[in-house]
Amino acid sequence: MQPLSIGIIGDFDAANPTHAATNAALQHAAHALSTPIDIAWLSTPPYESEEQIHALKAYHGLWGAPGSPYESRDGAINAIRYAREHDIPFLGT
Repeated sequence: MQPLSIGIIGDFDAANPTHAATNAALQHAAHALSTPIDIAWLSTPPYESEEQIHALKAYHGLWGAPGSPYESRDGAINAIRYAREHDIPFLGT
C-alpha cells in the first residue's frame, strides 16, 4: 500500500507542544486505519513564490499547522489558497 502523503503548512518548532501533538495525531490516525503515512512539515516562506506553490500538488492532503505565528503569513495564505483552488483536502486548526 502506498503511503498517504500529508503536508503540514507551518514552520516546525520542536519546542511547541502543538506541533509534536500534530505529528502524534496523524500517526495515531494512520495506525488506527492501518494506513502508512508520510508527514512533511512545509516551511511557509517558499510558498510566497508562484514557482514553489505548485509543489503542493504532490500531497494527498494539507493541514494548516496550529501554533502560529508563521514565518511567512503570505506563504501560509498562498498554500491554503492553492489547496482550496486545486481541490486538495485541507484541514485548518
